[in-house]
Amino acid sequence: MSDVRVEKSPKRVRVMFNGRYVADSHPLLVWERPYYPTYYFPNQDVTEEVLEATADIEPHEALGSGSAFNVRVADRLAPDAALRYPDSPVAQIRDATRFEWGAMDHWFEENEEVFVHARSPYHRIDTLHSSKHIRIDVDGVTLADSTHPTLLLETGLPTRYYLPKADVRMDLLTPTHLTTACPYKGNASYWSYGEHENLVWGYSFPVAESAKIAGLVCFYNERVDLWVDGVLQPKPVTQFS
Repeated sequence: MSDVRVEKSPKRVRVMFNGRYVADSHPLLVWERPYYPTYYFPNQDVTEEVLEATADIEPHEALGSGSAFNVRVADRLAPDAALRYPDSPVAQIRDATRFEWGAMDHWFEENEEVFVHARSPYHRIDTLHSSKHIRIDVDGVTLADSTHPTLLLETGLPTRYYLPKADVRMDLLTPTHLTTACPYKGNASYWSYGEHENLVWGYSFPVAESAKIAGLVCFYNERVDLWVDGVLQPKPVTQFS
């Protein structure tokens, strides 16, 4: 018996490749991994003529054996960009198609474009202006001292303290080439401090739901000495430690 979680999305979701919608439906949300769900579209809501069967794929531990398909629209081809599991032990996905997110051009939830991966209905972000006194030291050097933080509380992560650049020793930080993308916040840029690579990040143009953190910067709690209202905080243990 599979422990994979499956539920119907209340959102209309559309997938576009080479200027054509290849799926348009209220899809299934399938938690193939614990961190976030993946969209599976009922086969009747997929544009069948754009799919070209290629080969069977390695069996998935929870989903069983499946088949891969190329996605072809006019002169463009996305190899093995669609998957089906017609004999899956997870009965709800047997008549559904999964598209590789990065192989498609655009994804829309209702009429808004979304990025990176499907968003979980159980993942929440709150951003709150605060007057807490935040001080951040690294190797005995104070890199930030602010009474104007914006607190970002995100499901499954420690509270993040986003600070105005005017309250941060930006002159001691070095921009890096790293960028990351988050479906709940947007595209982040990073800075290093000495040997502490990519210690600091910020979103110049976050998504609407996280607009309050635009232009602010944040340090990894896991890797700095953080004081909140004069109290040194324990370093949380996360995947970023």
